[in-house]
Amino acid sequence: MAEALELEFIGDDRLAGFRLQRLEVFNWGTFDGRVWTLHLDGRNGLLTGDIGSGKSTLVDAVTTLLVPSQRVAYNKAAGADSRERSLKSYVLGYYKSERQESLGSAKPVALRDANSYSVILGVFHNAGYNRTVTLAQVFWSKEAGGQPARLYAACERDLSIAGDFSGFGNELTGLRKQLRTAGVELFDSFPPYGSWFRRRFGIDNEQALELFHQTVSLKSVGNLTDFVRAHMLEPFEVAPRISALIGHFEDLTRAHEAVLKAKRQVEMLEPLVADCDRYQQLAGEAERLRACREALRPWFASLKNALLQKRLTALEEELARHRVAIERLEEQRRNQQREERELRRTLAENGGDRLESLTEEILQQQDELARGKRKAARYEELVDG
Repeated sequence: MAEALELEFIGDDRLAGFRLQRLEVFNWGTFDGRVWTLHLDGRNGLLTGDIGSGKSTLVDAVTTLLVPSQRVAYNKAAGADSRERSLKSYVLGYYKSERQESLGSAKPVALRDANSYSVILGVFHNAGYNRTVTLAQVFWSKEAGGQPARLYAACERDLSIAGDFSGFGNELTGLRKQLRTAGVELFDSFPPYGSWFRRRFGIDNEQALELFHQTVSLKSVGNLTDFVRAHMLEPFEVAPRISALIGHFEDLTRAHEAVLKAKRQVEMLEPLVADCDRYQQLAGEAERLRACREALRPWFASLKNALLQKRLTALEEELARHRVAIERLEEQRRNQQREERELRRTLAENGGDRLESLTEEILQQQDELARGKRKAARYEELVDG
C-alpha cells in the first residue's frame, strides 16, 4: 500500500517546497582533491568572490544536476563564450592554458588525469512535508580524448560524497554495487533520471527546467516579451490550431444536427414504443392468466384428491367399526347358539320328548274341536232353516 502522506506544515512558508540544503562537489573544476561543501540550509544564498574563484563553477554544478546535458551552456553566468568551458574541462579541472612553442597554440592544463573521477551532489529538502531528495552525478573518462561518461544517482534520503561515493575501490562497478546496496536509484541517461526527480519535486513540464537554466545564470534581459515567449511559453503553430478549431466546430455542427435529427426520430417513435410496451404488458398479462387457468385443473384435482382422501379415511374408519360390530354380533350369535344347545340338552334330559308329544296331542285336539264347532254351526243352520 502507498505510504500515508503526513503533512507537517511549517510556520515560515519561505522554506516551503524543495529547496537546496547542501551542495557538494568532488574533483569538479578547480575544486580539487577533496569534498567541497556549500551549506545553504534551504535559504537564499549570495555567492561572492574574485574573478576565477569558482562562483560559476558551483552554479554550473547545480545546472548539471537539473538540466539535460544537451541544453547546458557552461559559464553562462560569467557571460563567457559557450566553448570556453565544457563538461570535460570541469571533470579534468582545466585551470590555465600553456602556449606550445612548437605548435604555436595554447593547450589547457588539467589538475587531474583520466584515471580520476568527479562527483557533484545536491541535497534538497521540503520542510513542509519533511521530505529529502538527493541528486548526484558521477563522471569519469573512458577515453583520453573523448567526453566523460556519467552515472546518475537519486535517493529519497540525505546522502553525502564522503559517506556514499567513496571507498569502493578502483573500479566504478564497485561504486554501482555499493550504491544499489544502499538503496540508491541509478540511471544511465538523463530522461529517466529527470522524470524521477521531476515527479518528486512536482515539476509537470520540462519547460520549467529550461526556464531555470535561463534564469539561474541570468545577467541581462534585452526584450522581456521575447524572453517570456522563448523560455516560459511553449511554442506552437497558430494555423494548425485554427484549422483544428474550425474542424472541431464543423464536427460540433454536424453532431448538433445529428442530435436534432435523432430527437425528431425519437419523438416519432415514442407512440410506437408506447404501443409496443402496452402490447408486451398485455401479452404478459394474458400469458399469466393462461398459466393460472392451466394451473386450475391440477389445483382442483388436488382439492378433490384431498376430499376423497378424507372420505376414504372416514369410510375406512366406518368399515373398521362395522367389522368390530360384526365380530361382536358373531360372538353373540355363537354364544346364543351355545345357550340353545344347552337348553335343548337340558330339555331332553328333563322330559323334553313328552312335551313334544303333548304339543302334538294339543294340536290334534284343537283340530277336532274346530271340526266339531263347524259341525255344530252347520247343525244350527240346518235347524234354523
